[in-house]
Amino acid sequence: MSTSGSGPKTLCVRVHAGVSYLWGDSMSKEKLLTESMEDYLEMFFRIVSKQGYIRPVDLSKAINVKPSSVTRMIQKLDEAGFIKYEKYRNIALTDKGLIYGNFLVWRDEKLKEFFRLSKENVKVEEQVEGVEHYITPVTMGFIHKLIIYFSSDPDRVRELENVQRQSDYPGQEDLRYLRAWLFQHSG
Repeated sequence: MSTSGSGPKTLCVRVHAGVSYLWGDSMSKEKLLTESMEDYLEMFFRIVSKQGYIRPVDLSKAINVKPSSVTRMIQKLDEAGFIKYEKYRNIALTDKGLIYGNFLVWRDEKLKEFFRLSKENVKVEEQVEGVEHYITPVTMGFIHKLIIYFSSDPDRVRELENVQRQSDYPGQEDLRYLRAWLFQHSG
């Protein structure tokens, strides 16, 4: 840890009760979003964008979980500053929740768009759910540029699909025990 203001900062992450906490030299203790928190916040944003408000029962129905699970997640997101919740009232997204919710919905939509560029992709929704929590905003920006590049000229996708596999690509190996095999074409 640096004692001067210009040196490297110490960053600590601690997980407690399923919530990651982030703090450093000059940072206050802040909660990081877990995968589950991201999924809930994304759905919060979708529902609020559609109907202008959200109640716990709306969220419970939308994601098909028990109301008690929704209540626990609402409390976590409220404590983290993404929503404002008062018992027996509608839930409001904070400015922070609006920013993150908007990004999460955009990320989901862009990843689906990216995977659908190729005719080889199946079960796009499942694949997106499997990777979306591990892609940084910077990488999402690059993926968005790829979408624009390939979408602006459909021949580019065809050219890419026709590129011969490089010799170090293990495409001919038996890889059926990878979890990703679940997303392969049947047959």
